[in-house]
Amino acid sequence: MTYGTPCATADERTVLISGASVAGPAVAYWLRRYGYRPTVVEMAPALRGGGYAVDFRGSVSLAVLERMGVLDEIRRHRTDGSPLSFIDASGREVAALPPEFAGGEVEILRSELSRILYEHSLRTPTKAEPGTAARTTVGIADPANPIDPADPAEAADPAEFTEFITEYIFGDSITSLTEVAGGVHVTFERSAPRAFDLVIGADGLHSTVRRLAFGPEEQFVSHLGYYIAGWDLPPGGAELGARPVGYNEPGRLASVVRTPRRAKDPRYAGEAFCVFASDELIYTRHDTEGQKKLIAGAYAGCGWRTPELTETVWDAEGLYFDSISRVDVPRWSTGRIALLGDAAYGATVGGMGTGSAVVGAYVLAGELAAAGGDHARAFARYEDRLRPFVTRCQEGGRQAGEFLAPPTQEAIDVRNSLLNKPQAVAAMLQQGEDLSADIELPEY
Repeated sequence: MTYGTPCATADERTVLISGASVAGPAVAYWLRRYGYRPTVVEMAPALRGGGYAVDFRGSVSLAVLERMGVLDEIRRHRTDGSPLSFIDASGREVAALPPEFAGGEVEILRSELSRILYEHSLRTPTKAEPGTAARTTVGIADPANPIDPADPAEAADPAEFTEFITEYIFGDSITSLTEVAGGVHVTFERSAPRAFDLVIGADGLHSTVRRLAFGPEEQFVSHLGYYIAGWDLPPGGAELGARPVGYNEPGRLASVVRTPRRAKDPRYAGEAFCVFASDELIYTRHDTEGQKKLIAGAYAGCGWRTPELTETVWDAEGLYFDSISRVDVPRWSTGRIALLGDAAYGATVGGMGTGSAVVGAYVLAGELAAAGGDHARAFARYEDRLRPFVTRCQEGGRQAGEFLAPPTQEAIDVRNSLLNKPQAVAAMLQQGEDLSADIELPEY
């Protein structure tokens, strides 16, 4: 493209999307459907595997998935939530979480969801202009296993004029963003510099786009007083992970959970899931060994079988460790750059972030289409429509740490008492349903 010359048609407008987890592929799907040319850059070398289950709840996010045409496939790969027994130091159950509490209406492994959205974004149906032939171009996604448009099992109905032009670039990251007349000049860690009409940061809590275009992370990410950690138990930990249980001491939760969909894997012994209260810690995000030391220190002297559980972290691969935090960005866009999902309005756990991400992707792309290329108008309408909804959803993230690892024994007892009252559990579930449906979904 030539700087200073606005693109004449949607088919010529290019959008760079940072992040290929959930929000990125979702917005790529919708943008491609509206005629844009999306490129998704992801720092990981491939789609991320493993990971934990995420859930959708409420009619709004399910409606978006239905409109995308992925809801049935997601249901086919659903994990279903599993119950969790809260126990005392002797292993006796003192309270229980029903499976729907954690699993929502549809629960699925994050890696499976990411794969489904990624593959769907490569098959986006768009209508060709009258008198022109349909084009089929393989997306640059996985060179070792590309989508083959010639394969009837992979190609869509030719009547839909399917175009495979969503580009994926794995193993790379944005290093600079410079707005110039008519576009954004982007440099990458590995790829050659390129120009795009728009840039969308869908790259999570620790967003690179937000840091480059809006400011340092500490301006927007608030620590909520807790840390969360998760890892797969080693094969020898099958006995420890025989049933999903959680043990609390003030400010600490040590638990073993099981994902039913993974149970058939003979290597799968269950997963450790830990939450602990702490002031903000200083550590390097990619220093896994340092994070393991922090986990071991946080649970020193803890009862039940916690020493046995935390000992397994030393041999764990794929450790997840992060603070429970909340993202608050005063304005989600600057010029031609906008934020989406956790990068704009994230809450580490309990904030219905996955549902908010797919709803946000639908609204952002829809407003860009409705605005006919006026990105400033589209970004403003996207934020006006979505901000009240996601702000209410974020409140769940603020409460998640105290619910999972109450700060005092009295608070633990109160939480357990509530969980033992069916009416109280039903009320909490209904509150979540009401929050997740508290937005009018536009028709674009």
